[in-house]
Amino acid sequence: MPTTAAQIYRETRKKHDQLFNTYVMRPIAAVVVRVVAPSRVTPNQLTLLNLGLFVVAAAMLIALPSWTGGLAAVAVLEVSYCFDCADGMLARHKKLASKTGHLFDFFTDELKALLLVAALAVRSWRGGGLGLDGRLWEPGDARFLLAGVAAVVIVASAISLTNFVRRPELSGRETTVEAFYETAAAPAHVSPLARVASLAGTFLRWLNHYPSHIWIWALLGRMDAYFWLYVALNALYLGRGWLGLAVRFGRT
Repeated sequence: MPTTAAQIYRETRKKHDQLFNTYVMRPIAAVVVRVVAPSRVTPNQLTLLNLGLFVVAAAMLIALPSWTGGLAAVAVLEVSYCFDCADGMLARHKKLASKTGHLFDFFTDELKALLLVAALAVRSWRGGGLGLDGRLWEPGDARFLLAGVAAVVIVASAISLTNFVRRPELSGRETTVEAFYETAAAPAHVSPLARVASLAGTFLRWLNHYPSHIWIWALLGRMDAYFWLYVALNALYLGRGWLGLAVRFGRT
């Protein structure tokens, strides 16, 4: 009996996932997996496809600085993200998950984060928008380009920090291939305080997960404001991470 999209969704969704993924994107991605699973399409090919679509979305953000252009660019970005979800689901469905595939997927995610902030900075430079001081900066204001350079440095540093602290030499644990097949379990009973802390963490993860809400900023026509928010979140993450490293490695 052929596997249904609903079965694929239940069997391949991740153990710890974003709310947007759980209730929106992975159900759609399960349909994609259902279509491509009988073919010779590989998870890595879906990863390459999603990266190519993201490059198109970034180019559209720059080339189409209007409100409708922003919506069109974000629509392509979300299609790209759908394939980003589908590649891992296809790997788990066909029992093809591997460390190299996981690393390749994460590598493309790093590239997309850099492309996003660079494209948003150039978009704001072309069309003008909200500045760091809360005032509207005119089109062609060089401060947007300077902010773009700083944003790329901040996001790249945050990515490097993540790669560093995840190394098994520092974390004391190494991700196994079996971990890629862990699926969501039934929620356990927790105390009210733990529930509040969990909700706060969920909100922060949602806020830092651009596919979850970048479409809202596009609808509002405030991609410039989203640029500053995304950079600020990465800067906070970077500062917190470096504080921990300074404490750990700065001790006598």
